[in-house]
Amino acid sequence: MYQMNSATESGELRKIEYLSPAAEVSMADRWFEIASIDHFWIRRRFEVLQRLCGGLISSAGAMAEIGCGHGLLQRQIETAYGRGVAGFDLNEFALKQNLSRHSRVCCYDIFGKDPALKGKFEVIFLFDVLEHITDEDRFLNALLFHLAPHGMLILNVPAGQWAFSAYDVAAGHVRRYSIGTLRETALRNGLDMRDWTYWGLPIVPTLMARKLWLMGKSDQSKIITTGFDSRTPWINRALGALSRFEWIPQKLLGTSLMAVFQAVSGGSDRGTP
Repeated sequence: MYQMNSATESGELRKIEYLSPAAEVSMADRWFEIASIDHFWIRRRFEVLQRLCGGLISSAGAMAEIGCGHGLLQRQIETAYGRGVAGFDLNEFALKQNLSRHSRVCCYDIFGKDPALKGKFEVIFLFDVLEHITDEDRFLNALLFHLAPHGMLILNVPAGQWAFSAYDVAAGHVRRYSIGTLRETALRNGLDMRDWTYWGLPIVPTLMARKLWLMGKSDQSKIITTGFDSRTPWINRALGALSRFEWIPQKLLGTSLMAVFQAVSGGSDRGTP
């Protein structure tokens, strides 16, 4: 293992722990350049998390985020709860921009199943990662190795295969989910769904408009920019206000789906390779 310093937005140096070599991942770097703490979608995602399971975050032991990227969720939890969340990712471009202040930041391949991390975490966050994974079962098996017995997995994914578009392709998405397909994936991997919600109902029309607008487009960077950049502070604030016009939890429809799972047999029962 070795460490490398990276700069946060405050100018402080953060250490990246290299538990594994960096590697390419199915995630567009342009997304990390656009997504920020102030982006309406990032803020709304965290509000939904707090409403669905904020108490769990407050009371949990060690927590980790797999696919932490540039640390937006880590930073939000640090600010709201004063808690650290260990962050794991293989995307060096994103890790170098990690905004967390005191959470651990690691370049780590979960398929390596480091014995020191076996069953270490009571809560694992998997936010907008699973849709990038071709082999869900193999990935979840590796994730559960790191989860404490009967620990909790909090997951967010894009919802509605009907909305799959050029944006999803550019972002590296393999699929979008319904509650049915997500529940099936969970049951297949020994996960018991404890709570869930769709969210993003008020902005469903923008998702439909995006799909139509991007038809025939091929420039991946421009597609990500068009599909995710809110462009001006005024538009960002307006979309943020609009996005709050829904109840949580809600089971009707949304642009995203968030769920809480518990490992039925204990995640750390998954053996080393």
